[in-house]
Amino acid sequence: MSILKKPLITEKATASGEKLGHYSFIVAKDANKVEIKKAVEKLYSVTVASVNTMNAAGKIRNRNTKSGNISGMKGQVKKAVVTLKKGETIDFYSSI
Repeated sequence: MSILKKPLITEKATASGEKLGHYSFIVAKDANKVEIKKAVEKLYSVTVASVNTMNAAGKIRNRNTKSGNISGMKGQVKKAVVTLKKGETIDFYSSI
């Protein structure tokens, strides 16, 4: 099982990465901060200063169809915001 599932590439996350050196990732639900730090350092060859995690709750979604109202739920995710040491960066777009 992989600790880091994918990088979170949004407008807000990209701006935060450029200005403050914060990078966001979707991580495994059972991953802790130490495991996330080791995974980022190994995968991207950088030095991690700190890791903050958050659990985002799944949201209810409703859809009206011919047969009636269909109700469902989006999945829960765990996010990690990794702060790198000053002067280091991660380039997510190099492999595109």
